[in-house]
Amino acid sequence: MAETGSTPRLSSSTRRTALLGAMFLMATSAIGPGFITQTTVFTAQIGAAFAFAILASILIDIAVQLNVWRVIGVSGLRAQELGNRVIPGVGWFLAGLVFIGGVVFNIGNIAGTGLGANAMLGLDPKIGGAVSAIIAIMIFVSKKAGMALDRIVVILGAIMILLMIYVAIVAAPPLGEALRNAVLPEQIDFLIITTLVGGTVGGYITYAGAHRMLDSGATGIESVKEITRSSVLGIIVTGLMRVLLFLAIFGVVAGGAVLSSENMAAEAFGIAAGDVGMRLFGIVLWAAAITSVIGAAFTSVSFITSSRTPDRTRNLITVAFIAGCAVAYLFLGQAPQQLLIFAGAFNGLILPVGFGVLLWVAWRRRDLMHGYVYPRWLLVIGVLTWFLTLFLGYTSITGLAQLWG
Repeated sequence: MAETGSTPRLSSSTRRTALLGAMFLMATSAIGPGFITQTTVFTAQIGAAFAFAILASILIDIAVQLNVWRVIGVSGLRAQELGNRVIPGVGWFLAGLVFIGGVVFNIGNIAGTGLGANAMLGLDPKIGGAVSAIIAIMIFVSKKAGMALDRIVVILGAIMILLMIYVAIVAAPPLGEALRNAVLPEQIDFLIITTLVGGTVGGYITYAGAHRMLDSGATGIESVKEITRSSVLGIIVTGLMRVLLFLAIFGVVAGGAVLSSENMAAEAFGIAAGDVGMRLFGIVLWAAAITSVIGAAFTSVSFITSSRTPDRTRNLITVAFIAGCAVAYLFLGQAPQQLLIFAGAFNGLILPVGFGVLLWVAWRRRDLMHGYVYPRWLLVIGVLTWFLTLFLGYTSITGLAQLWG
């Protein structure tokens, strides 16, 4: 897990597996329990108009991830290293923000595993969350933690996609109304968009795939095509899952159902496909949550360790990170849905800081990019998106207290 651009040489098959893992780590982190919960709550609130928020989040995701993967991949440096090269200390400030945000989000992710276990097996959410945390810890205790991480996120990501396709078809949503609102929404709620963006591209999620990509050895100017292809495929997977989940929930809401239980997403799936739908939802939510627990732990720890940190030490820190978040969830006593939504809004505030640093590197620090001439069109899209994230972050500040209270 080198941070200096001198990544170890890997065999072609291992490199492909690591790149595939990076792709799915980005996607599964972005479509974790926070997004599932947010989609359900907000679709129940504004119906078809939520299609606009989905589209906005996908467009922002494209602009952010194409730039993040390109800058980190070509430079061969992690985000906090780039920050410290731009202005000493900025990288550590970013690392602190990401780490704190990762803690908040991972408490929500563990809460999501509890909700998933409850819908899937009827377990008490706290018991399900504790057991899931132990499973995640076992991955990092493994001697081949990197390979285990890659394989589990790919397998669970594929399962999530297949199950979501089935439920979206069964829910039979009015596609015409959804498409119309995606372009001409009946209403626009900026707090909802900010919360959704924070839960899908904010905080640690921004860097999950790109930091894992460095471990694959796909770095430098010669890897630009590989970097771009991997980031685009990851975005496609993420966008597909967002659309499928929204359509499944919207089909239920458009049919006249009123969602009112503590686990609204499970209720929606149950209405769409009966008891089978409830169990399938449990699998989807648990898979989304456990992969997000893994992604948050890996990425957050990558911000506070270096290439000189021994693998065993790094893995022990990751284990402690997961265990600490699990204990916090068990004792916090916060309603899981409220916690997940709060985590998304909090991470939306972090996004402008790190993204701004990477755009500055692309624009002004060609020395860190090994002389690479950064595409102007990509930089322009990135800067415009950065201004948008500033606005969205500002609008979310007043909403954070409401979401928590």
